[in-house]
Amino acid sequence: MLPLESVPNFSEGRDRPTIAAIGDALARHARLLDIHADEDHNRSVFTIVGSAEEIVDALLAGTAVAMERIDLRRHEGVHPRIGAADVVPVVAIRPQDADRARDTARIAAERMGDELGLPVFLYAELADGRTPAFFRRGGPDELQRRIDDGELAPDFGPTRLDPAVGGVIVGARRPLIAFNVNLAGRDVDAAKSIACAIRERDGGFPGVRALGLDLPRAGHAQISMNVEDWEASSLHAIVEAVEREAAERGVEVSGTELVGMMPAGAALAAAGQVLRIDGFAASRVLELQLLE
Repeated sequence: MLPLESVPNFSEGRDRPTIAAIGDALARHARLLDIHADEDHNRSVFTIVGSAEEIVDALLAGTAVAMERIDLRRHEGVHPRIGAADVVPVVAIRPQDADRARDTARIAAERMGDELGLPVFLYAELADGRTPAFFRRGGPDELQRRIDDGELAPDFGPTRLDPAVGGVIVGARRPLIAFNVNLAGRDVDAAKSIACAIRERDGGFPGVRALGLDLPRAGHAQISMNVEDWEASSLHAIVEAVEREAAERGVEVSGTELVGMMPAGAALAAAGQVLRIDGFAASRVLELQLLE
């Protein structure tokens, strides 16, 4: 049986001892594969794999550390957020494990509400496709107002957001690719315009969510993306489109950035395109065939 994956996002990307403490807590229960910390986003993305029980225990432990060490009242960063442990997805690496991922995410969500006292909001496959953006709109204060007005309610836990730790968004989803394209210079208007051109909601690539951001510490603007359907929207096609849009606005692409990990199929698709291999498919890759 293949393990499940989880990619919890915590609202700290600058304080190395806090990032290390969260990583240690996760690693005590599951296998920690990757940590991606960004100072401008002030956010860290951890990748863990394990059994359902290991994933739940790891997420509870990591979230507890985040609640102890992160204070949203002092938090500054360009990435939208509603909690110290902001979004916690459980991912089925294979489609046939989707039910197991959903069950695991729901158990983790219920335990976070009951044992950690966090307001927990379900998203993605546990909530008719709602996205984290639905809850993050306006930040924690706006979220609390919406709760008070009866517009929405936590699925688990209390109805009051703690000012220091906020709430948490928990869900189950298929693998996605968190992928950023950096521009040369700090033309954030160009970054926002390019993000608008490529994201699904404004007529761009299916399954692509994008924001244009200014990263003052890094000294450049960025198009920050989640590619939620990498089979429908390949990375190489997205990058080519970003480069065209950038050239039209008189700016240059300086590089790209992968946040966390990506499915092998997405990299193989890009490799097949660049190498111009006719009929190229994952079945032509030795290591993937050996894993079957």
